[in-house]
Amino acid sequence: MKNTCRTRVIADRFGKNRVTGKGNLAFSSLNLPSIAIDSTSIEDFKERVSKYMDIAKDSLLFRYRLLCKNPSKAFDFVLREGIWEGGSELAPNESPKELFKHGSLSIGFVGLAEALKQLTGFHHGESKESQEVGLSIISYMREICDRFSEECDLNFSLFATPAESLAGAMGRHNQKKYGVIEGVTDREYITNSTHVPVYYDISIKDKIDIEAPYHELCNAGHIGYIELDGNARNNLDAFEKIVKYALEKDMTYFSVNHPVDFCPECKYEGIIGTECPNCHKTEDEVNFMRWRRLTGYLTGTLDRFNAGKKAEEKDRVKHG
Repeated sequence: MKNTCRTRVIADRFGKNRVTGKGNLAFSSLNLPSIAIDSTSIEDFKERVSKYMDIAKDSLLFRYRLLCKNPSKAFDFVLREGIWEGGSELAPNESPKELFKHGSLSIGFVGLAEALKQLTGFHHGESKESQEVGLSIISYMREICDRFSEECDLNFSLFATPAESLAGAMGRHNQKKYGVIEGVTDREYITNSTHVPVYYDISIKDKIDIEAPYHELCNAGHIGYIELDGNARNNLDAFEKIVKYALEKDMTYFSVNHPVDFCPECKYEGIIGTECPNCHKTEDEVNFMRWRRLTGYLTGTLDRFNAGKKAEEKDRVKHG
């Protein structure tokens, strides 16, 4: 079974339209910038996307059928412990197929921004026309997933894939294959799903306005976030307004990132540069904890993350 920080498994064509008692069985993700570089036009790009989605569908069906061939005793934690609804009622050698059909099979993607940059010269944060192209691309991909659901009678869905290790791996692949293309392959990572690039200077309102329409299209999961330049607790009114605006725009999964640093010497918590503003110890003297949200998780250090995620965190601009 597959789980990520943004997976959405509520919808079920077999009637169990709720979060509990099922899960995401598997997903495959498309490298949209690579497809865009190989394309001669937007229409050619869509045709190539359709071809790769067919391949993804076949791979997901293979994995689904492989899972269903196993006896329920092969999934002791998920089935025998009752985490998947009805699993504890199965005999050890009974097939889980009737239960697994309630799970989702998702086709995801990364790098809409870089794909648009290649196709139109601008990403969707820079151009209203590119935003229209972006929405047409993701709408097209959603239509294909809906068609797969009807054809296969399974829960196929479209996933705004989180940019964890995949974004760095695909970024390195694109650079190696195509060289450096400005705005497309010139960084160590690919932009997270439908997001405006982290390095692009944009207001909170505009970022929400641009990214929100994609949430309805990505029914397997999605997220929107903004990056604050200070501790949100220092301005709770602004924090509340931001969250309410995201909800008004139908962002169904939303995050507000803000830095929180901690000095172990004097226990100061706030924003720390190279020197603690309270005890004046420097980072050469004290190992400051720097809490950041990265790939859906809070972390006090970037040491364990790959080069792509480190580069992405370094490039993040604050949203005013």
